[in-house]
Amino acid sequence: MAEERQRSRRRGQGELEAMVLSALREADGPATAGWVQERLGTDLAYTTVVTILTRLLAKGAVTRRRAGRSFAWTPASDQAGLAAHRMRKMLDAESDRQAVLASFVTGLGPADERLLRELLERPESGGED
Repeated sequence: MAEERQRSRRRGQGELEAMVLSALREADGPATAGWVQERLGTDLAYTTVVTILTRLLAKGAVTRRRAGRSFAWTPASDQAGLAAHRMRKMLDAESDRQAVLASFVTGLGPADERLLRELLERPESGGED
């Protein structure tokens, strides 16, 4: 029974990454792993927080700079920017970009399709080559 409760408390990697990013966004500036650990107020070990931050760095979701013997971490962009980055990574992983984009667009609801068209028609969107 105790083992079952232990497993039910485990969080997935995505959930932990979201928690760490959320904490970083609340910071007034770059934050250390120790600050993130304290901010989360959970039973996460310091090394776990550092591991999550390192994974986020590899994904381009955070940046870091040296702060003494440690690092200070900053989110690379807001939530929308991170979602767009993930979408681009998924698109880049596919060989038939046209098929992927066509499938994505046909799956949009009318309001989202209209919004996408408006965004693509804006001069600053880069919609025209």
